[in-house]
Amino acid sequence: MARIHQLPASVVNRIAAGEVVERPASVVKELLENALDAEPSRIDVSLEQGGIALVRVVDDGGGIEPEDLPLAVTAHATSKLRVAEDLERIETLGFRGEALASIGEVARLAIHSRTRQGGGSLTVDGGRMGEVAPYGGGVGTTVEVHQLFGNVPARRAFLRAAQTEWAHASEAFVRTALANPAVAMSLTHNGRRVHDLPAVTSWRERIADLFGRGLADRLIEIEAADAELAVRGLVGRPEDDMASSRLQYLFVAGRPFRDRSILHAVQEGYRGLLLSGRQPMVFLSFDMPADMVDVNVHPAKMEVRFREPSRLYRLVLSALRSAFLQGDVVARLQPPSGVDSFSGSGTTSRAGGRTAAPPPPVAPWFGQPRRDAVAATAPPSLPWERDEPASGGAPAAIPAGAAPPGGREFAVQMHNRYIVVESDDGIEVIDQHALHERVLYERLKACVAGGSLEVQPLLIPERVDLTAAELELVTEHADALVRAGMRVEPFGGTTVIVTSKPVLAGGTPAAEIVREVLDRLAAGAAGRDAGLLVDEVLHGLACRAAIKAGDPLSEAEVDALVRDRRVVRDSHHCPHGRPTSLVFSRQELDRQFRRT
Repeated sequence: MARIHQLPASVVNRIAAGEVVERPASVVKELLENALDAEPSRIDVSLEQGGIALVRVVDDGGGIEPEDLPLAVTAHATSKLRVAEDLERIETLGFRGEALASIGEVARLAIHSRTRQGGGSLTVDGGRMGEVAPYGGGVGTTVEVHQLFGNVPARRAFLRAAQTEWAHASEAFVRTALANPAVAMSLTHNGRRVHDLPAVTSWRERIADLFGRGLADRLIEIEAADAELAVRGLVGRPEDDMASSRLQYLFVAGRPFRDRSILHAVQEGYRGLLLSGRQPMVFLSFDMPADMVDVNVHPAKMEVRFREPSRLYRLVLSALRSAFLQGDVVARLQPPSGVDSFSGSGTTSRAGGRTAAPPPPVAPWFGQPRRDAVAATAPPSLPWERDEPASGGAPAAIPAGAAPPGGREFAVQMHNRYIVVESDDGIEVIDQHALHERVLYERLKACVAGGSLEVQPLLIPERVDLTAAELELVTEHADALVRAGMRVEPFGGTTVIVTSKPVLAGGTPAAEIVREVLDRLAAGAAGRDAGLLVDEVLHGLACRAAIKAGDPLSEAEVDALVRDRRVVRDSHHCPHGRPTSLVFSRQELDRQFRRT
C-alpha cells in the first residue's frame, strides 16, 4: 500500500488548473476579473485561434508593484483577503489567488505591469518562473497567455476546434462586459476587431452595443426591492421568446452567475405568456449586502449561494408580474422596415436554379391581415376520399368554396386566434397558428425533398447583426440554410445579410426567420446530422411565417385552413408537439347540458 506524502507545488497547481482552467474561455474570464479588480477605465482583449494560441488582456488600472510579481503567480497569494472573516464579505471578483498560478502551470504566461512608482515584467513557462525584468510601459497591466495546454498534450487534445473555443471565449467576454457597462472594453480575434464598447451609464446601451439596438429597445425594464435586497434589469416581451436560454444573464455585485431557482422564478413570471419550451430574454442584476451571498462555492465562481433564496425568488416573481400587469405586453402589428422585398418585377428562382414565374402578391407580415399570404401558401387540396394524389401525379384541386363530400364544414374564426368548426361528431376548436405552422412545415419539407422549393431573391438584402456565437452557427450551418432557401452572406464584423428566402415564408422579415433558426440551432438538438439540421431550419421558417394569434382571417382563408388539415400529415399536432385542435363531441355537449 502506497504511503501518504506531500504533493509537489507543481502538481498542486496542475490539479488546481484542472478546476479553474477548462478552456481558453476560462482564461479570458479569470484575466478579466483580475483586470476589473484593478479599477480600470478600459480593457482590451485579443485572442488568436480562439484563445488557444494567445489570450492577451490589457488594462489601464493601478498595476502591480514589481516586487509583488512573483507573489502574483504563486498559489494562494492575493491582495484581496487578509483574514478568514473576509470570505464572508467578498467585494472583489477575484479572491482565491489561484488563477495566475494555475495558468502559468499549463501555458506560457507573461505579465507586464507598471504602477506610478515603477514597472516590471515576469514570465512563467510551464510552472518555471523567470526573473523580474524592468518594464517601462504605461500604467496598467498586460497579461499574455501563449499556447494553452501546450505542455499538457492530454488536456490539449480535449480542446475543440478554434472556432468553437472562440465562441465560448467571446461569450465569456460578453458576460463580463454586460456586468460592467461603465468600463470601455474591446475584443479582437485574429486581428479583427469584433467588439469595441464605449463606457456607458445605461445598461440598455451596453445591451444595444452587444446585441443590437432593435433588441435593446424592445426590452421591458423591471425593478423591485425588499428591504436590503433589490433586483433590477431588462426582460424580453413574451412575443420575443426564443428556443434556447442563451440570452438569460444573471449578475450579483458585477459577477455573472447561474442559479436554477431564480431561472425557475423567471419561468413562473412568464407562465401563460410563453409556449411550452420557449425561453424569455432576461438581463437581471441583484444588489444585496456582501454577507448575504457566498461566492466561494465553485472553483470557477459561476455558482453562488444566497442566504435567503426564497426572498430572491419572490422578488423576481413580483418584479416580473408587476411589469407585465402595468405595462403593455401585447404584440403590436408594425410594418416591416425597408421596401417590401416581394414587390417589383424580379423573377423567382428555384433552389435548383430553374427560373419560375413571379410569385403572387404577398401582403406585408404586419400592418394588415395577411390574406394574400394565406391564399398564396394554400396548397391544392387532395381528394377528400383519399390521402394520395389523384391519378396523373398532380394533386387534384377543389374549386374555391367547394364543399367536401357530405357538405361544407361550417367554420368561424373566434377572437382572431381560434377557428370553431361544426362537424358530424360535434365541435372542433382549432388553434390557427399551430395548424398553419404544421401546414407550412409539411409543405416546406415536401418542397425541399422534391427539389422544388421556390426561393425569392430579395431586391434589398436584409441586414442582421449577430453575436460572435451566432455568426459561428451561420458559418457552420450555411449549407443547411441554403437547402432551406435561406442564403446568408457575411457583411463585415458579426453582421450578415440575407439575400434570399423561401416564397412560402410570405412577408415575414428575413431577420426574424434568421433569429428563430439560430435559436433552434443553438439548442443543439439536431447535432450534426444534415437532415436534422435542415429540419430545424424548416421548423424555424414555419414558426415565423405562420399566421399568428390575433390575425383576422377572411371566410375564404378560414375555409382554406380548415380544408388543409385534411391533406397534410400529422395535422393534429404542430411541429413543436402542441395539439392543433380540441374536439368536443356531441355526446359530451349533451352530457354537459344534461340532455342525457
